[in-house]
Amino acid sequence: MAQPPPFAGRFPPPPFRAFPPPAGPFPPPAAPFPGPAVRPGPFAAAPPAIPPPPLPPPAGPEGDVGPRFPPGGGPFFSAAPPFPPRPPAEEEEAAAQRQQDELWLSQFLGRRRAAPPPPLPPVVASPSSARELAVEALGLVARLAALCRTLRRREDEGDEAAWAQAKEEAEVARRELQEVVRPLREPGYSEALRKKAERARKRRLRLQRRKQEAEAAKEEEAARAAEREAMIDQWRAKCIQEVEEKNRERELKAAADSVLSEVRKKQADTKRMVDILRALEKLRKLRKEAAGRKGVCPPPSADEAFESQVESLKTLLKNRTELYEAEERALRVMLEGEQEEERKREMEKKQKKEREKLLQQKLEIDSKLFGDPDEFPLAHLLQPFREYYLQAEHSVAALIQIRHEWDQFLVPADHPEGSCIPPGWILPSLPTNDTWATAVR
Repeated sequence: MAQPPPFAGRFPPPPFRAFPPPAGPFPPPAAPFPGPAVRPGPFAAAPPAIPPPPLPPPAGPEGDVGPRFPPGGGPFFSAAPPFPPRPPAEEEEAAAQRQQDELWLSQFLGRRRAAPPPPLPPVVASPSSARELAVEALGLVARLAALCRTLRRREDEGDEAAWAQAKEEAEVARRELQEVVRPLREPGYSEALRKKAERARKRRLRLQRRKQEAEAAKEEEAARAAEREAMIDQWRAKCIQEVEEKNRERELKAAADSVLSEVRKKQADTKRMVDILRALEKLRKLRKEAAGRKGVCPPPSADEAFESQVESLKTLLKNRTELYEAEERALRVMLEGEQEEERKREMEKKQKKEREKLLQQKLEIDSKLFGDPDEFPLAHLLQPFREYYLQAEHSVAALIQIRHEWDQFLVPADHPEGSCIPPGWILPSLPTNDTWATAVR
């Protein structure tokens, strides 16, 4: 590792020492310092800050006080002189010259102008900074206007001191206003400010447009979600209604079946009771005949009581039978009505499916004849042809005219070349070759 050079190889010390300027908020006066008219030359070495103390004069016959320390040593010291001897005139002149040089150097360094401040950075043109400058300039303009009014008032009053003070304040405000509006007068500032304001305006419009698009998309999504929710609710309500109707029909049918079964059971009970009565009459008759062969004959009152009781029971069973038959007929009518309604609903569903199928076929035929309406808008070239062939659907006069033109070709029913009017569109035949197929597509 290289060693640093010795002290002799380093830079020499400065030729003089810089003294700081005198303390105080104001610079020293520009008047020349007192001293000789000729400026002394540069110093060879820096003078000491404080002159060194004078050395005692050499020993001599005059004023000799003797050595302070005896040569061979002794028990005492010789007395020192009361005051040091005065230096000669050359040394006094050198000391005065050195003080004047120091004073001149300090004043020279104090009068030296400080380095100019670095130039202010260019003001960046932005709407916010321009707004701040404009606000500050308007405040200064208002202050200048107030000071101008104060100057006129002081001039009218004749107060020179107040007028001078107001003038100084107005000058300061004017300089401040010039310093504030200085960036606004720079070349290219207005153009840069206009470009930045235009970019800010475009950015603001772009953000606003994006915000509106986002809000519109959100509203559209909310509308679609609401529509989906409504469709789901409608579908659920329809499903619930269908299930409830099926459950109601099932319950009603089960109730009707149960009632019908009860009615039939009652009818069976009534028929069994009628059979029992008939069997009872037959048994009594057989027992009566057997008792008569034995010579035992029941009294006529017993026969009358039996006959009356049997007749009342037969009348009751007949009424019950008629009532049960009426209930059975009512239940059968109700069941037949429900079955008829169910058959009617099934027929309506079937007819609806057939109508949708016919409508789909019609749309397919129309798309084959006139093109898809989504692909061919109203302003397409085929629209006049479509209106021509469909004019009978919108105009009665056109329908009558077309029917009249068809009626001109009527022939008897037994004509060998006769045919009925087609109920719908006559579809074209399939392409016979690939070239015609490409043209059709």
